[in-house]
Amino acid sequence: MLVRIEKPEDCAAIRFVNEQAFGRRDEADLVDRLRDQEVVLASFVAEVGGRIAGHILFSRMWIETAAESLPAVALAPMAVIPNLQRQGIGGRLIGHGLGWLRGGIERVVIVVGHPEYYPRFGFSTAMTRFLGSPFNPKAFMALELRPNALENVRGRVRYPDAFGL
Repeated sequence: MLVRIEKPEDCAAIRFVNEQAFGRRDEADLVDRLRDQEVVLASFVAEVGGRIAGHILFSRMWIETAAESLPAVALAPMAVIPNLQRQGIGGRLIGHGLGWLRGGIERVVIVVGHPEYYPRFGFSTAMTRFLGSPFNPKAFMALELRPNALENVRGRVRYPDAFGL
């Protein structure tokens, strides 16, 4: 398996992966809207046998506090072709993406996802307990890329308009 940054010619395959993984167009359309809005920080694909089997996207979001707007990263969507799920592709995509983010200036990543899956990568609902969001608190998690990045942070998350929230 090869994990790499997406190329322009990957767009159709990325759309296919997201549509297949989620069984609908919503997440594939979200990827297009995030690109159009120019808030994508990174987008990676996983190739298996020379074909794109998985995709992950990281985009800019913010935490609005009483004093300031803090930049954060949204992990969404992450998708793997259904017949290749549960083979470590998603984990490799997440690990690769988080490693890339740690090499930069980002401090916090936020995900809305399966509470049994994302904690293995360090995501925690405890990190979001002081962050308001429209999501189920059991699925709303954060990961600090820098120690204590969320210490004393109280506020509400603001996603790009592309999310339609």
